[in-house]
Amino acid sequence: MKKVLITGGAGFVGRRFVKFFLEKRYKVIVVDNIAPLTGGIDPKKGWPLFNPYDFKNFKFYKEDCRIWFKKYNDKEIDYALHLAAMVGGRQIIEDNPLIVADDLSIDSHYWQWAKINRPKKNICFSSSACYPIKFQTKNNYKLLKENDINFNKDLSVPDLTYGWSKLTSEYLAKIAYEKHGLKSVCYRPFSGYGEDQDLSYPFPSICKRVLYNKDKTNLTVWGSGYQMRDFIYIDDCVNAVIKTMDKINNADALNLSNGKFLNFKNFAKKAANIVGYDPNIKGTTNKPEGVFARAGCTKKQKKIGIINKISLSEGINRTLNFISKKM
Repeated sequence: MKKVLITGGAGFVGRRFVKFFLEKRYKVIVVDNIAPLTGGIDPKKGWPLFNPYDFKNFKFYKEDCRIWFKKYNDKEIDYALHLAAMVGGRQIIEDNPLIVADDLSIDSHYWQWAKINRPKKNICFSSSACYPIKFQTKNNYKLLKENDINFNKDLSVPDLTYGWSKLTSEYLAKIAYEKHGLKSVCYRPFSGYGEDQDLSYPFPSICKRVLYNKDKTNLTVWGSGYQMRDFIYIDDCVNAVIKTMDKINNADALNLSNGKFLNFKNFAKKAANIVGYDPNIKGTTNKPEGVFARAGCTKKQKKIGIINKISLSEGINRTLNFISKKM
């Protein structure tokens, strides 16, 4: 039986990978301390879409991965998915930058452990936040390409402490490959979303607001509402990773994106129209909005064989249906 380690596996993204590998009959080891504000859910309290304890090949450690790395050695890991991070929605990134800076420690501990245990493949989750913010302003934005970050040239300023920590994580992956021969790939997800995502993220939060205010004239979104993101359904992210994780070994990065800019006002309007009403969308300027425009180029993804399947309308419908059942 093949074995996979998933740090941060109780989080939104991690739970999807846990399900995939359990169904493929891997032995799945999940390490997650269920830190507040991260969206992690203790499996003993029930996961929204499935119960991992229905599978005999599931092992869960409710523990800070940094402590786990010091306690456990396992030189038979086929895939190590390193998802553990202190991150939540935009408000956490902006209001708790030193908490997010813990990711530097988390990644350092991971690579020290990996150097000793040598997983056959390290699958590292970076972020679109590592891209230079100079390419994401109102007067200067574009589809972000993987080679917009080059560790052999001068690096530009990324998005706050989360962006810096993810840049460092990618650099450590590069060093681990060059100095120690550790095979790895780094993924840069853009605005991933799905039904069971924590409400600190914009996609489910706006969908919930749409449902709860369908008799109202006005509907609010955070920030000006003109900020733009590149939304990609979580299953498309997972499928892209599974399809490509054995194709890249040298710690190169790959976007996970749709390559489309969508502002929050238009997204909220589209969701409301699906529900059946047409409100006036207003921004709440006392809430953070982050960079003005962030979307990822898909050329490299398409070249390696990635084709996303879930349209925005279908993704909104799935999220609305999931939330409405819980109302």
